[in-house]
Amino acid sequence: MIELEDMPELIDPVMVAAFEGWNDAGDAASAAVAHLDELWGGKVFAALDAEDYYDFQVNRPTIWMDGAVRRITWPTTRLSVVRVTEPKTRDLVLVRGIEPSMRWRSFCQELLGFAHELGVEMVVILGALLGDTPHTRPVPVSGVTSDSDVARTLDLEESRYEGPTGIVGVLQEACAHAGVPAVTFWAAVPHYVAQPPNPKATLALLNKLEDLLDVRIPQGELPEDARAWQLGVDQLAAEDSEVAEYVQQLEEAKDTAELPEASGEAIAREFERYLRRRDNQPPKGGDKPGE
Repeated sequence: MIELEDMPELIDPVMVAAFEGWNDAGDAASAAVAHLDELWGGKVFAALDAEDYYDFQVNRPTIWMDGAVRRITWPTTRLSVVRVTEPKTRDLVLVRGIEPSMRWRSFCQELLGFAHELGVEMVVILGALLGDTPHTRPVPVSGVTSDSDVARTLDLEESRYEGPTGIVGVLQEACAHAGVPAVTFWAAVPHYVAQPPNPKATLALLNKLEDLLDVRIPQGELPEDARAWQLGVDQLAAEDSEVAEYVQQLEEAKDTAELPEASGEAIAREFERYLRRRDNQPPKGGDKPGE
C-alpha cells in the first residue's frame, strides 16, 4: 500500500522518467531529468527499496563521509516533485534512477501505483540510443507511444519495434496495459562519440518535453555546453581523416533524407517554437509582469 500523506494535491501532474544504463546513451536522458530536478529544486518524497530491484554486484553502493559519520548510498530509483509556473502552473513527478537488475514487472507496477495515487495524467519516458547520426546536425528525437489514441491525439508514431528492450520499453507497455497515457522520446546519439556527457542530446530531449507539455524549461548552461561539446568533437574528427570522411558521409545521408521536409513543416515547427520561447521569456532584469 502506497501512502502519500505529506504530499500536497498536485496540479495537472505529469510523470517524467529516465533511467541510467542501457536506455541512456551518453547519459542524455538521465541528465535531462537531473536538469529538471536541479532547476526547480525537486523534493524527494519516495525511494524504491533497493533490495527489491538491484544486484549490488552490478550496481554497487557507495560509501562516503558525512562529517565524522560514514554513510552508504544505495543504488535505487527516487521520485521527486517540482512545480512549473510558466506559462501555466503544473506539477512534474520526476522519476530518476538506474535500470533495475530484476523484477521489472513489480518495479513498473510500483511506479504506476505512485502515478495512480498522485493523479498523474500522463507518463513521459526519456531515452537515448546510439545511431548513425552526425554530431554536426540537430539531434534526431523520435516520439513513440503504444496507445493508438495518444498517437492520434499527439501526432506521434505508434511503436512497432520488435526485439530486445530495456526498462523504458517495459514501462511504456505497462502504462498501456494499465490505461495510463504514455509517451517515450528517444534521442539518437552518434555511435562514434558515445561517451557521456552529451549535452546536445540532453537539450534536444528537453526541447521535445517543453513542446509536449507546453511549459517553459530554462536551459541554463546547456546551450553553451552543447556548443563546446560539438566543437570538441569537431576537433577530434579533424585529427583523423577516416573519422572526418565518415562524418561527411553521415552528413550527406542525413541532409538527403531530410531535404523534402527541410523547406516546409520542419521550418514552421522551429519558428513556432522560437516564438513560444520568446513570448515566455521574462522581462529583462528578472521582473515578472505586474511586479
